[in-house]
Amino acid sequence: MPKFAKRALLLLSVMAVLVISLCACKGNTQPSPAPTEPAQSGEPSKGGSVTVGIAQDIDSLDAHKAYSAGSGEVLFNIFEGLMKASPDGGVIPAVARDYEMSEDGKTYTFTLREGVKFHNGSDVTIEDVLYSLERCAGSENDGTPLMTAFSNVEKIYATEDGRVAVALKQPSLEFLNAMTAAIIPAGSGDAQASSPVGTGPFKFVSYVPQVSMEMERFEDYWGTPAYLDKVTFKIITDVNTQVLALKGKTLDMTIHLPNTVESELKDSFTILGSTMKLVQALYLNNAVEPFDDVRVRQAMYYAINVPEIIDFVCDGAGVPTGSSMYPAYTKYFMPELAQRYQQDLEKARQLLAEAGYPDGFEMTITVPGNYTQHVETGLVIAQQLEAVGIKADVESVEWETWVGEVYKGRNYEATVSGIAASDMTAREMLQRYISDHGKNFINFNDEEYDRTVSAAITTLDPEEQVTLYKRAQEILNEQAASLWIQDLCDLVVMRPDLAGMTFYATYVLDMSTIHFVSK
Repeated sequence: MPKFAKRALLLLSVMAVLVISLCACKGNTQPSPAPTEPAQSGEPSKGGSVTVGIAQDIDSLDAHKAYSAGSGEVLFNIFEGLMKASPDGGVIPAVARDYEMSEDGKTYTFTLREGVKFHNGSDVTIEDVLYSLERCAGSENDGTPLMTAFSNVEKIYATEDGRVAVALKQPSLEFLNAMTAAIIPAGSGDAQASSPVGTGPFKFVSYVPQVSMEMERFEDYWGTPAYLDKVTFKIITDVNTQVLALKGKTLDMTIHLPNTVESELKDSFTILGSTMKLVQALYLNNAVEPFDDVRVRQAMYYAINVPEIIDFVCDGAGVPTGSSMYPAYTKYFMPELAQRYQQDLEKARQLLAEAGYPDGFEMTITVPGNYTQHVETGLVIAQQLEAVGIKADVESVEWETWVGEVYKGRNYEATVSGIAASDMTAREMLQRYISDHGKNFINFNDEEYDRTVSAAITTLDPEEQVTLYKRAQEILNEQAASLWIQDLCDLVVMRPDLAGMTFYATYVLDMSTIHFVSK
């Protein structure tokens, strides 16, 4: 049977047995590809406008308060920190010209770059930098940090020689990544949510919620200027609508498309593939029965078939993970963990019986409906769980509802979504499972895990840190804290006269390198 026919039949059979509520609303173990650019010939041409399709709205224009990876990848073009992400997964100087770390790993000192301007035309000063960092540390939020990494900050101050120093409570090899936090004009915090001002290669023009955001090239940018005159991000939550918009030429480019649409578009567009640089999983609320029992979580992991999910959702092009770490973090990634829970229905039934659920149970999987891959993954998982008596209803909700109820409110049983590292560190992928961490929406609680990750965060020995992070992943896997599926396949589709796309090792969309090709 042809693959597309098998897919259609499977989806129809899944839909027939599931209740879906629309509320208002790579099957290999190799690391993900290195950053790449398309191979179009011709010279880059400066100028022109591009409309880009994105699947979710921007949750905040204030870079210090935006929480979703989707918002961060858009705002990356407008804001910069003392440091900024580089394609290889590291960070490079931006508003800072250089930096140094003290021997004890507790003080970072930055020399500011001269000639950096804000989009409002004013020069960046040391007062702007101090204000921005202090705001991230909670100066305008009753002392509660706006960004998790800043909970480790003891003091931010100007040195006698005109540099900026950040003193930490505990040593950290990774704090430098937190310095990608946006530098904004002093005193502008309240205005950022409606009129954001940064230092990036593009400046903000306009935003219509649920519709679009527009930005234009910043002519006084300190670094390599952007090629394009203007970029409009158009919010289209449905994949099929995005495909139609590409064909109808109302979109020039779309990101994060599933590769199941590739055959439909490949003859008329440039299609580039990588992975999303996130971990998709069935995230279980460990504080809610029956998911507070490790035997139930393990039984569910043995009941599902990860390769089948990847084959169905990504035509086999996702990368299985087995823990909360994606392959781009090569020195931490443990592909062998993806092999632990091979489908074993008899073992799953045995564990369920031991936990007191010999006949299974009913549950709800809540998914953000604007991400087709997550919806389809939830459907397949629900069908697979039926084999061991678990009846799962899939509830598809709007993104804003998912964020409020699931991610922030923790009012859910299970959800399918993707988690990325907004501060571009492996630490963030693991720290969120610490029992009292603000982002631990999974409600996982394990003393050994807490000790292991805490030790990894504060060690100044890189080799020891790798060992500890790997042990932390083993604990998560042993405890089946979540049912990790994959780093999703990821397609970028562009009109054929566009080029310059660079895939980063972190969740970034760099529009400054995109350009039209002159023949």
